[in-house]
Amino acid sequence: MLAHGGRLKRAAKQFGIEESQWIDLSTGINPQGWQVPSLPTACWQRLPEQEDGLETAAATYYGCDSLLPVAGSQAAIQSLPYLRPHCRVGFPLIGYEEHRYNWQQAGHQLTPLATDQISQLIDRLDVLVLINPNNPTGERFSTQQLLKWHATLARRGGWLIVDEAFIDPQPENSLLDHCPQPGLIVLRSVGKFFGLAGIRAGFVFADQSLLKPLAEKLGPWPLSGPTREACRQAFLDESWQQKTRQHLSQQSQRLQRLLGQYFDARNLRGTELFQTLSSPHATVLFQHFATRGILLRLFETEQLVRFGLPNHPGDWQRLDLALAELPATLQSTTTDTSVNGAITTL
Repeated sequence: MLAHGGRLKRAAKQFGIEESQWIDLSTGINPQGWQVPSLPTACWQRLPEQEDGLETAAATYYGCDSLLPVAGSQAAIQSLPYLRPHCRVGFPLIGYEEHRYNWQQAGHQLTPLATDQISQLIDRLDVLVLINPNNPTGERFSTQQLLKWHATLARRGGWLIVDEAFIDPQPENSLLDHCPQPGLIVLRSVGKFFGLAGIRAGFVFADQSLLKPLAEKLGPWPLSGPTREACRQAFLDESWQQKTRQHLSQQSQRLQRLLGQYFDARNLRGTELFQTLSSPHATVLFQHFATRGILLRLFETEQLVRFGLPNHPGDWQRLDLALAELPATLQSTTTDTSVNGAITTL
């Protein structure tokens, strides 16, 4: 399986630091997530039922009712490649690797694409997979551009798949206002914005001709009863959602300013939930912070290191101190144009 962030126990063992002494900035998950209240006993003791109000609450929150709950968007990422015969699939050069990996495992022909190549090569594709905003590069695509690519693909039965796992802080940039349409598939995650990664919940938005075979492939009860009830209540908490969007905006700006004191701002890109640094010293930077009990997400091949949001004031202080202890040789002031070329905003 591919490597992911959040493997704190492994890092504690590797670097000889007690697990309780770590700050985990490796996942891009909201560190001040929605607090799950006590759940009704029945949701633990009965099989999950679709008539419990989850789909209605989700449709209200997302603004689209053509949806399917799944066990995290990962479940859809693993299943969608098996709903098409072998075809030509385009991916971003840098992006969430599970997409590429699963289409490859299913035997499809893959084409990695820089952003400026998509329009030029889209006529050669049957499926285009994008992440908006991109993880880990922070690249953002305009709705207009995405719909243009979708129209090109849909005219010949193709798919545009957009993974919107990090878009909740700016829902106005989502494609869900344009769903459902044939050939348009949008993935959403409950784990990032709501900070509920442990319940493994997500949603697929598409027309029913795709949702029905996907539901059959995933089988009954993709979400547990407690997961369904926690999601339902979180979707209804509009006050928390509004306050959290404001808070995440402030915190992400704070993180960007802090990192900008030590690194060239041109090498920083991100979202409201993380900042990613492009640096030829990415591996050494990762180790520098890890030896101080701060876990980052290293993308070694791409020479990127991703910083999630600290939680408590003490976490911010420790990050600031670790940055201040950086040798001057690690404070990169040169821009990697190949990476920046892959994360320009359209």
